[in-house]
Amino acid sequence: MLNTKNTLALAVSAVTLTMLAGTSFAYEKKVSVSAIAGTTGFGADASWRFHENLAVTARYTDGLDYDTDFDEDDVNYDADFEMKASSVKLDYFPLGGSFFLSAGIMMPDIEANVVGTPDNDTTYEFNDRTYTAAEIGSVVGTATVSDGTQPYVGLGWRSSHQSGFSFFSEFGVVATNVDVSLSTSRNFEALNPQLRDDIRAEEQSLEDDIDKFPLFPVAVLGVTYTF
Repeated sequence: MLNTKNTLALAVSAVTLTMLAGTSFAYEKKVSVSAIAGTTGFGADASWRFHENLAVTARYTDGLDYDTDFDEDDVNYDADFEMKASSVKLDYFPLGGSFFLSAGIMMPDIEANVVGTPDNDTTYEFNDRTYTAAEIGSVVGTATVSDGTQPYVGLGWRSSHQSGFSFFSEFGVVATNVDVSLSTSRNFEALNPQLRDDIRAEEQSLEDDIDKFPLFPVAVLGVTYTF
């Protein structure tokens, strides 16, 4: 009886492995290459769909710059943002078609050069203390929104199971890593420790405001060709 059970178990295992192997080899693995544009710039990606439900995608984007301005404590900051990012992720196609869920890591470099001037053109107020523009000039520095290696999640549509040209889109979020560094254009804080401390408080205030949105939106549109 024991031998019969062992024989039956081996037979079932063999059939199961054969079916799994058949399913694996039946799927035709495909590679897609794409030209893309999105909120982190312009670039390209390559995706290897090695299973009906799974693909690995690598991406790089760069070259998107834009200017914006915002107010903080009666100081107007002009920010010149530069965007670039690379990522590696796993795409899961739950239905075996075009729709996918995505998770992986992104290496973003989202940073702005900032210049601050007083709203009234005459005085700054840092940490509840007043300084004249004649004394310190303008406030200059950098504001980093996200850099290093950050987690990424998203969803999208890509017909990587079918050969030929197609359009694809993806929407996701990457974690932010906010850091602000400020100084005065005349380096007056080197002679005034109180101003230096107040500038540090202004940095923290800006970081707190930016960090109210701990995720940066990633939206991508592209044209892809699947081999």
